[in-house]
Amino acid sequence: GFFQSHAVEVDIKDSSNATCLYANWMMSFLITYESNTGDYKTTTLNLSSSVTHNGSVCGNDTQAAVVAVQFGEGHSWSINSTKNNETYQGDFITFTYNTNDTAVFPDAKRKGPVTIVVRDPSPPVQLDSVYVCHSSVFIEAENVTQIFWNVTVQSFVQNGTVSKKESRCSADTPTSAPTVLPTVANVTTVSTTTLSPAPTTAPKPVENPDTGNYSLKMGNKTCLLATVGLQLNVSQDKPLLININPKTTVADGACGNTTATLKLNDGNSTLISF
Repeated sequence: GFFQSHAVEVDIKDSSNATCLYANWMMSFLITYESNTGDYKTTTLNLSSSVTHNGSVCGNDTQAAVVAVQFGEGHSWSINSTKNNETYQGDFITFTYNTNDTAVFPDAKRKGPVTIVVRDPSPPVQLDSVYVCHSSVFIEAENVTQIFWNVTVQSFVQNGTVSKKESRCSADTPTSAPTVLPTVANVTTVSTTTLSPAPTTAPKPVENPDTGNYSLKMGNKTCLLATVGLQLNVSQDKPLLININPKTTVADGACGNTTATLKLNDGNSTLISF
């Protein structure tokens, strides 16, 4: 899936008007809910252009720092962080969505706010560092997939200035290119011999994706089976082809009376929902 959302920036000041907590990030939510007809549907909830941050607090040695935002028709999200002598770390993420928002949940059977609490999977960060993660991160719990990207956050900011020292997430770490050993083909030599033009190498054709077998269960009964090879063709400045690898892809979802939702997460920032 490809998600469009607004960036959120929270800059909390202490009593001396110095920054004590800073966060800038983007997020979106995939939510599976039951409709009035008993079907299960999956909807996307994005941040609106108007976001408030009531309830955000600086935190100290004995009190957690909190980033809290409210958006749309009764939706809210927050994360609390604690510190020790050398590091700070996110503890719990609390997300509340309101099915009374008919623009997002036009036919929800259950009405009112629903709250999901999950543990933050991010690692500890040094107190003098800012945590940065440009890659997409997926957190799934209770029929909700939370998606985060372009994250910059520092709790317990020292001296009122966000650090320039970055602690990057593992997904942002580039993979080293393999070393190319010299061969006859790529070593330049001096010669008086007239060489014929090298033959043009044909572009390597894109391989077909491997076929995967995916299934969902309701209790001890299988309610959905899918045998399929998947390839994404992303139209952008430079077209991008992505083959979904069944060996690293996790299937999730839900079955209703007349519909079923299959969610595939390839563990590499790609999430597809059928």
